[in-house]
Amino acid sequence: MSSDSLVHDPAAVLREVFGYAQFRGPQREIIDHVVAGGSGLVLMPTGGGKSLCYQVPALCRPGVGVVVSPLIALMQDQVEGLRQAGVRAAALNSAQSPEDTTRTWRALRARELDMLYVSPERMLSGGFLERLAELEIALFAIDEAHCVSQWGHDFRPEYLQLATLAERFPDVPRLALTATADERTRAEIVAKLRLERGRVFIASFDRPNIRYLVREKDDTRRQLLAFLAEHKGEAGIVYARSRSRVERFAEDLREAGFEAIPYHAGLESGVRAAALERFRRESGIIVVATIAFGMGIDKPDVRFVAHIDLPKSLEAYYQETGRAGRDGLPAVAWMVHGDGDVPQLRRFIADSQAGEQQKRIEHAKLDALIGFVEAATCRRQILLAHFGERLPEPCGNCDICLEPGRTVDATEAARKALSAVYRTGERFGPAHLVDVLLGGDNERIRALGHQRLTVHGLGKELDRGQWRGVFRQLLALGILVPDPDGHGGLQLGPDELVRPLLRGERRLELRLPAARAERRKEKKARGSIAGSHGAASPVDAEAADPAAFDALKAWRRDQARAQGVPPYVVFHDRTLLEIAAQKPATLEQLGSISGVGQAKLARYGEAVLALLRLMPAHEG
Repeated sequence: MSSDSLVHDPAAVLREVFGYAQFRGPQREIIDHVVAGGSGLVLMPTGGGKSLCYQVPALCRPGVGVVVSPLIALMQDQVEGLRQAGVRAAALNSAQSPEDTTRTWRALRARELDMLYVSPERMLSGGFLERLAELEIALFAIDEAHCVSQWGHDFRPEYLQLATLAERFPDVPRLALTATADERTRAEIVAKLRLERGRVFIASFDRPNIRYLVREKDDTRRQLLAFLAEHKGEAGIVYARSRSRVERFAEDLREAGFEAIPYHAGLESGVRAAALERFRRESGIIVVATIAFGMGIDKPDVRFVAHIDLPKSLEAYYQETGRAGRDGLPAVAWMVHGDGDVPQLRRFIADSQAGEQQKRIEHAKLDALIGFVEAATCRRQILLAHFGERLPEPCGNCDICLEPGRTVDATEAARKALSAVYRTGERFGPAHLVDVLLGGDNERIRALGHQRLTVHGLGKELDRGQWRGVFRQLLALGILVPDPDGHGGLQLGPDELVRPLLRGERRLELRLPAARAERRKEKKARGSIAGSHGAASPVDAEAADPAAFDALKAWRRDQARAQGVPPYVVFHDRTLLEIAAQKPATLEQLGSISGVGQAKLARYGEAVLALLRLMPAHEG
């Protein structure tokens, strides 16, 4: 877009540039706030449209929008996508040649760019901010803002220095954005980036198109292959905890006929870059990776994310599974867990260089994840509750909802657990509370006088593992809450959740692990759910002509190869599905399809219509 043709109405920018008829969720409120010069923090799930929250106002305000982004791959995807939409965008990062860098600065000075993407390291390098100060800046957007926080799941020290933008550019709006941040992390982002005078916008964390499936480990290789058999030809990510497991499982998948490639930090940089490019540009690729892979990748058609080992926290799990289904079409988050996962994660925390308070916080985060894994109630309700959001009814799209399992009446056990928390002063963690309930006789219990409490020895009907399961699930349900100061203790939750249990007015069903003796005997094979993904989607895939959809995908692939860009940069699958369903006959009709802006209509419209004219009538 040239400055002469710049559209200043956000709704017009959304329609004419990006091809969308209406804003989603809080997008319009955020955009209006920034266009008016306001700053703030945006929490919005992956696939929820965070990018538009700064791209639209950058095109509505005079000057260039500057986006701080942590990964080169993300910058490439965003820049390529914006250029396809007719937006003059560029990036400055370490992968560029000196000639490219010089060309970009020349374009900036000539006011020939609408959007500039830059890494935090480049932003803070010598003289960069001084050169920016010579330009007219529309706004600063700080993506993946959780990197600011030491409590975040991807701590990045360079982000801390971005607070200097508040001093250097006090009149320029600053928008920090992230997909995951609990209350502690939100507060730290606001403080570290000096956004105290800005607003905090929190969209729903729910991703209704993602189906959550959790399985107990039996034979991980067999279980993974059975799951992937239902997703043959689809793009996905398989997460493993170690490099050796990544290599082994990638080889297993290749032997089974899947297009699988490994990705981890131990690979030579060129090999990693080639793996990333294959994933971005080809369809049906499965990447087997450590958690280093995927952050910031803008690939919308990832149909599944599989964890063959537990992630380290619910925040990490949400972030990693959020890489599936960014296009809003059905996707699956599949995970297996076993007895060996938790001790290893505990050891990672114990062996880390973090301080004791941080270690207590990490243990509490792990407990929340285990509570999610062991849940007897809707997993989506528990996941959203962790981020402070209430889902009134079970989701109907997780394994708990779809496969009602064995639960027990744990009302009395829960009352004993709450009583133990209360009578020990709401200061102790699960390990000590379980000791008390089991009648432990150790030095700490005697020193505290807890052997004289009425709850001492009151819980011998359950074993230690079962009691830990009770405490984790009470935490997951919000009936117990962690000590806000991070000392590892448990406290009673809100009265409206606790009192009905203590008074016998509420019955509580929990899914407890089998007793230790039973666990030694018991190994159950549990397969994947077959059939439909179930979740409602904004695009009715059933209405699309399959022959037209396949032809459009083949045409898109050829276009992408000719231009050297990923196929989804040309058009998303959901846009092709809508075209294949509606079969537009004119440019005006094609221009009304979601995702077809003016630049793409001018560039591809006649070719798409010509292709559709060759297709036989669809007898849906």
